Amino acid sequence: MRYAKFIGKVACLLGFITALFANPAEAKLTVVTTIPDLAAIAQEIGGEKVKVQSIAKGYQDPHYVEAKPSYMVQVNQADLLVYVGLQLEIGWLPLLIQGARNPQINPGAKGNLDSSKAIQVLEVPSGELDRSMGDIHPEGNPHYWLDPRNGVLIGQQILDRLKLLSPKDGAYFENNFKTFRDTLTAQIADWEKRIAPFKGIQVVSYHKQFEYLMNWLGFSAVGYVEEKPGIPPTAKHLASLVDLMKERGIKIILIANFTDPKIAQLVAEKSGAKLVVLPTSVGGEEGIDTYSKLFERIVSELEREFKQLQAFNVQRPSVSQP
Repeated sequence: MRYAKFIGKVACLLGFITALFANPAEAKLTVVTTIPDLAAIAQEIGGEKVKVQSIAKGYQDPHYVEAKPSYMVQVNQADLLVYVGLQLEIGWLPLLIQGARNPQINPGAKGNLDSSKAIQVLEVPSGELDRSMGDIHPEGNPHYWLDPRNGVLIGQQILDRLKLLSPKDGAYFENNFKTFRDTLTAQIADWEKRIAPFKGIQVVSYHKQFEYLMNWLGFSAVGYVEEKPGIPPTAKHLASLVDLMKERGIKIILIANFTDPKIAQLVAEKSGAKLVVLPTSVGGEEGIDTYSKLFERIVSELEREFKQLQAFNVQRPSVSQP
């Protein structure tokens, strides 16, 4: 009952704001995204014809975002809602959609875009799932924006939807998308060339969020600091992980910059490895204000760390090693 009254009050506020600021003659398309990477891509394609806002910030864990009334206001004003899908935002996005009372962005409406639909999803689980397995995503790993090749696919979907919502600006959107696609494709070739000498390197990761990045660049994780996704690891698991790292000569632990590094740092110290902190979204670190700058920062960091492995003559495990 209290929640229903709260939603009712928010709806009244949204109606007032809509009437106050509506100006169809001059309005740009309002695009609201769940993460800043989608916002950055939408901005490059929409250009001056769109107003883009992201709910989550680049330094936040997108799994855990508070469904604030201010976000409901943003979603209420949206002509297009773009989200990651694969249940990444399941804990908060449905509440925002319900509270926003905006039929244009409800599931199935042309203003609702699940950008995972064009993606070849990794790690889709099979068999029966239950909560004892941790925070398993039943539709597959949702961190697909960390492969820039998927950024092109995301951009194509956003282009198609913007053209549907504003046909008169279709040629403008097409031209912007072509520039985005061609520029990113050239950058992808450069990034792949820089990391190519290090293919086959094995690392440990804190959480299963770098799978698309590793699949793209050709290195892999032999283990994870988390024993189960979203659940703090046990001492037994950490001891086993340290033993594995020593046995295989694993010298790098990857962790997102929004994750508490204490446990991972302890593993690094006990195993003789280095903790490598990476941004995972646009806005995650100072100076990362575009999608391509995110990958330039990530690739530069990985390139530097991999070169140091070679400089210190650390054995590189083979991919085929059991």
